[in-house]
Amino acid sequence: MQPWSSTPLPVVPGSPPPLRLFDTATGEVRPTAPGKTARMYVCGITPYDATHLGHAATYLAFDLVNRAWRDAGHEVHYVQNVTDIDEPLLERAARDQDDWVVLGMRETALFREDMESLRVLPPRHYIGAVEAMSEISALVDKLLASGAAYRIGDPEYPDVYHDSAATPDFGYESRYDEATMLRYSAERGGDPDRPGKRNPVDALLWRMARPGEPFWDSELGRGRPGWHVECTAIALNRLGAQIDVQGGGSDLIFPHHEFGAAHAEAHTGQHPFARHYCHAGMIALDGEKMSKSRGNLVFVSRLRADEVDPMAIRLALLAGHWRADRAWMPELLTEAQARLAAWREAVRLDAGPETAAMIGQLRERLADDLDTPRALLAVDAWARDARNRAGRDPDAPRQAGEAIDALLGVAL
Repeated sequence: MQPWSSTPLPVVPGSPPPLRLFDTATGEVRPTAPGKTARMYVCGITPYDATHLGHAATYLAFDLVNRAWRDAGHEVHYVQNVTDIDEPLLERAARDQDDWVVLGMRETALFREDMESLRVLPPRHYIGAVEAMSEISALVDKLLASGAAYRIGDPEYPDVYHDSAATPDFGYESRYDEATMLRYSAERGGDPDRPGKRNPVDALLWRMARPGEPFWDSELGRGRPGWHVECTAIALNRLGAQIDVQGGGSDLIFPHHEFGAAHAEAHTGQHPFARHYCHAGMIALDGEKMSKSRGNLVFVSRLRADEVDPMAIRLALLAGHWRADRAWMPELLTEAQARLAAWREAVRLDAGPETAAMIGQLRERLADDLDTPRALLAVDAWARDARNRAGRDPDAPRQAGEAIDALLGVAL
């Protein structure tokens, strides 16, 4: 698949402090320490509906990681998938009497438009599960051959499952107890009650073809992959056995990222798969997590159609901390629009206060676990001084605009 178009990234003078991020596996905010090339995998959408603000908040968080690393001089090898074959997509297509392929293509195209409008830097590789089918099935075959996977004793549908006992540290990423794993497995696409599994939480790797379902021929027999192994295969084949950041929403902690790590580690022997497991908070509307299943969604495309400036949407989401579960309220957008107008007024002046202190604060606060609420306040203070005619530096408005663009992704 083709990713969306990128935008030029201004170079900001000076050097930032190392980026520190909260790691779910250790429960600590720790420095990231990538080499010359930082490697990041962020789980993509299942394209059965449009991009909502919960999606947008997640991808904005990892866009800030991308920008912080680039500001520090790293190349960033960023990979994202599209789960363009899975139960939710097939169910939505059946409900709406739509073709699942057409539905997936349509919603993926809309997602790309939304990401481009929000000025999210695109991944280097944007890979659909369907186009990666041969590499996914090959990985499952290797896991089966190594004993990390097994076929269930169902003579009609001998599906392949990952044995959660295949890696000694299973559970280290989520740090959940058995009861929590079982609950989330049932809620998030697993089948813990299926008879014959070695462990109820064991994850599906290859689903043998059922009547009326799409399938692919493979060394495993006709079928299609489970959800978690799709991301593992795509990441391993493009980023290698160990990556710097595995990212997604907090609803992916278990089972998706736990099993993604287990698949990778069982195959490569490299532990941990990711040096940081990073999870963005959920966006709620009317007291409930914003999700397609609940139908309580605010769509980015709907806001854009209502002529809301995408930069105001971006600022409204950055006003909350990336890891915090938080509510979406219309006042957030109103406040963001006012902030955007104030910043734009400031950078269009003929002169302004010097920018070194503001840029330094902006970098420090972003480096501190992406503390965007305090980062925005640093820009607010500079913009307020500029509008009050404090300072006579003719280069300051341009320098401020470029720093805000490069580090926060907000075009003024």
